[in-house]
Amino acid sequence: MTPRTAGTSAVPSGPPGVLDTPDGWHLEVVGENETQLPVAPLTTAITSREYPVAGTFTGKITGGGKTKLAGGSMEAGEQIGCGIISDETEINPGFTFAPNIGISAAGVPGPFQTGGTGPFLQGKVYLKPGTVTTVAIDKKSFKGTSTRITITGVRIKTDQCAGQSFVRSYATLTSSTDNTDDVITYLGVTKAV
Repeated sequence: MTPRTAGTSAVPSGPPGVLDTPDGWHLEVVGENETQLPVAPLTTAITSREYPVAGTFTGKITGGGKTKLAGGSMEAGEQIGCGIISDETEINPGFTFAPNIGISAAGVPGPFQTGGTGPFLQGKVYLKPGTVTTVAIDKKSFKGTSTRITITGVRIKTDQCAGQSFVRSYATLTSSTDNTDDVITYLGVTKAV
């Protein structure tokens, strides 16, 4: 089975996620060296989508805030959007029997003959609006003012996708003080496949 699309797996990074907190801290989270490549799913199901992904995500806290930093956390992963979901399938078996009776030129019914017989299957697929699957690959707690997550060659997937799919990276940085949390998310460029 061949990949769904050909071409390079490198994707451009999105703009940084930036937040200036009410107490004076500056949060920034960025992504770089990102790759996403659609590949044939290991299940060979036509409704499954799989991607080996990679990237480096860095979060940092700067500034002279009036509160004391207590560290924070960062989560990085991928989001897979599917335009149409294959919800249920229904298979109905049956059997056909179509007799054939011959009629002579004089209008007298002739011998009974079998016309056509045989089993059949009737299938239905029920579709519903698409969904977004968030695949968290790693979450890192940290002390201080910076953190980094590097992802290399991780394979992610979603199932029951009957329509076009989309994939993008994300990294969510949380900065903590004794009594506050400030959260900012980086979103990568959306790739349609």
